[in-house]
Amino acid sequence: MGVFTISALFAQQLSGPPSGDNQKSRVTQWIGPVEVTVNYSSPDVHAPNGDDRKGKIWGTPVAHYGFVDQGFGAGNPAPWRAGANENTTITFSHDVKIEGKDLKAGTYGLFLAVQKEGPWTWVFSKNNASWGSYFYNPAEDALRADVTPQDGAYTENLTYGFDDRKSNAATAYLQWELKKISFKIEVSNVNDLYLAAIRDELRSSPGFDPRNFSNAAIFCANKKINLEEGLTWADKAITNGGEDFNALSAKSLVLMAMGKGPESAAVMDKAIKLPSTNVAQVHQYGRTLLNGGFKEKAMEVFQYNAKAHPTEKFTPNVGLARGYTAMGDKKNAIKYWELAIQNIPENQKANAAFYEGELKKLKESM
Repeated sequence: MGVFTISALFAQQLSGPPSGDNQKSRVTQWIGPVEVTVNYSSPDVHAPNGDDRKGKIWGTPVAHYGFVDQGFGAGNPAPWRAGANENTTITFSHDVKIEGKDLKAGTYGLFLAVQKEGPWTWVFSKNNASWGSYFYNPAEDALRADVTPQDGAYTENLTYGFDDRKSNAATAYLQWELKKISFKIEVSNVNDLYLAAIRDELRSSPGFDPRNFSNAAIFCANKKINLEEGLTWADKAITNGGEDFNALSAKSLVLMAMGKGPESAAVMDKAIKLPSTNVAQVHQYGRTLLNGGFKEKAMEVFQYNAKAHPTEKFTPNVGLARGYTAMGDKKNAIKYWELAIQNIPENQKANAAFYEGELKKLKESM
């Protein structure tokens, strides 16, 4: 028993520099709610002994061409390890598409078959816990994706990263020496994933805050998805938290997305006339109408704001100036821009030049 214990102790790896001084690295990118993480060891163009390997990386023993038997391990022809030391791994928290091909959530060993000519091949292996690609087995492939390598800026340390980032996609890349090799990651159901998360969260502590039901409804309205449930969420916000501008405007947005314009407008008419609704909220609603091309309705809202808040001399006048400008009534637009500028508050003085510019344009067009 004592001999076994001593042997086990000696078998443990001591802390120290990584093999070949290839520093460990990690990079994470979120694609909507999907987390993508690459763990890798990063070799340098200059070898540990100082040798300059520029021009001697690709197609050499450093990053060999194709699939070769490396003389150790499983003995299978294997691609390059796409890094150094242990497997380079890539982890997806949810199902994704790689270059248009489906790949399940999970952690994969990431390899790269380098070619002298033609496309290079990314290999995603179910074996993610080996050293290098010595134990590569094609039977464990989860996916292969052919890509075209690009020339890149000189990069001393092998580096993974992400660019072309969008709400539902990103491009992962390996950049080293003078090459950049990428693959596109897509999340085709990103909004469904958000909805699933929202449903779960509304059943937990966030569901005790009525504002979160409003936020869920607004998400549905903005994306024009799941509108029936979005309307239910809007109603729950009102039931649980009472009628206020934010809750009613969330319901209005869902109704508008459902094509129920008159019902949406009726809800907003109620919202802007609540005693708790402030001058800025009414003004913003008017701006939203104006931006949507509903200039007559916007004008009504701006006029209401001025009547409901007679002591406010800036924001309602800005609204009226914008409304009359949209209606083509330059004389009244000039009048209300002048009144607004005369009563500009301290927190708006940084924007004074813009307001004066609007007034100047109108006067010059008379």
